[in-house]
Amino acid sequence: MHAEKFLDTARWGGLAYISDWQETLAGTINVTDPANGNVLASVGLCGAADVSRAAKQARAAQKDWARTRPSRRAAILNRAANLLEQHGAELASWITQESGSIHSKAMIEIEHGALFIRHAASLALQPTGMFLPGMDDRTNYARRVPHGVVGVISPFNFPLVLSLRSIAAAIALGNTVVHKPDPRTPISGGIIIARIFEEAGLPKGVLHVLPGGADPGEALCSDPNIAMVSFTGSARGGAKVGEVCGRHLKRVQLELGGKNALIILDDADLDIAASNAAWGAFLHQGQICMATGLILVDEKIEQGITERLVAKAQHLPAGDPSTNWVALGPIISDTQVETIQKIVDDAVAKGARLLAGGTHDGHFYAATVLSGVKPGMLAFEEEIFGPVACIVSFATDEQAVELANRSEYGLAAGVISANLGRAVTLGDQLNVGQLHINDQTVNGGPYAPFGGRGKSGNGTRVGGPADIEEFTQWQWVSMKSAATPYPF
Repeated sequence: MHAEKFLDTARWGGLAYISDWQETLAGTINVTDPANGNVLASVGLCGAADVSRAAKQARAAQKDWARTRPSRRAAILNRAANLLEQHGAELASWITQESGSIHSKAMIEIEHGALFIRHAASLALQPTGMFLPGMDDRTNYARRVPHGVVGVISPFNFPLVLSLRSIAAAIALGNTVVHKPDPRTPISGGIIIARIFEEAGLPKGVLHVLPGGADPGEALCSDPNIAMVSFTGSARGGAKVGEVCGRHLKRVQLELGGKNALIILDDADLDIAASNAAWGAFLHQGQICMATGLILVDEKIEQGITERLVAKAQHLPAGDPSTNWVALGPIISDTQVETIQKIVDDAVAKGARLLAGGTHDGHFYAATVLSGVKPGMLAFEEEIFGPVACIVSFATDEQAVELANRSEYGLAAGVISANLGRAVTLGDQLNVGQLHINDQTVNGGPYAPFGGRGKSGNGTRVGGPADIEEFTQWQWVSMKSAATPYPF
């Protein structure tokens, strides 16, 4: 099959993947390019009835899949990773058009997506049990067993990677999956995944991809055939998912938003620190859960960092990444543009200085720099999900810690200093799930346990050694050579 035909719409246009390509009961939805409004394709729109149908099929397939030799599961996953890489150039163009990614970010998704799948393949081959001490002559051991059917709900911003990191690990460990990608990015977050696993030889029923909105999402959380839900998205959405899953006694893994602080100490190299701050604040238009939401700068170097950030912002063009060489693509929706503008306007009204940007042309929001940001401003308190660098000054290291820890979120933080010991001492006091010394806040990959505290999640993690913990559960097995009588 030629690379340019791998995602041929003739195979999947207007359909969803429910064991195979199927029409859905809720009709279809058009997928549009946020840069220009052009319709890219249509996919099947799924509702609660489609979730029920998929969940039953997934449960019926799960026992056989769990009994499948680990080496075969690993081989299928590795073939899927090969296919993703082999067709990467074609698939990246869909990510660019559908999610507003610049080309390099889309290629990062291809590269990291394949790494997540290969990491999952390695999980299938790891030992997942241990012998236990006993109180008599029976044999005792504990083993990790799959939950059954895992529901996955993923967001629009990194649609491929943030779907694959849960799907691949769940499948590798013997679960089957019902996946609901964001309806704005169902191709990058769903159709691509269905196609690579279809071609890799994944048995029918193991994976289902159901694009849709809130209704199928709630159905995933309440369906009796689904044992666990893995959700990546906003704190508000995560609270709803956690509530419904809790009501139905399901295991739930929540990876939510963040208001992530990058702390720049007075001994930092100004050019390098400003480069880190710009990357963390502006990459993918700031639409990343780990984006640098607050740039905390020692007051002695605030002017130098601010000047450098303004210069960088003024030289980062925004535009259609599929037709122009740009640094920033489109914001995902009109509603999100309005939210960004509201936060910027609120900061200026409360005394912050707008030094760059603060305007938009349709979905293209200019790289923006606000200085003098303080507690009480929306720009200090809330996740923006837009290309806005918020500069906050501090006088002492202790004040920097206090400002960073004021947030209800607790996802990621970075500390930049020429003195490694000083940076580590400060970093150890931050209430976050991910700490990066001498780096900005946007970091991720398959080998680290990823997640946050507070409004950033429920303490669960996905990736690295956490995958076995999240996607399986302990089972205690005891064995006697023969049954023996009891006093009753």
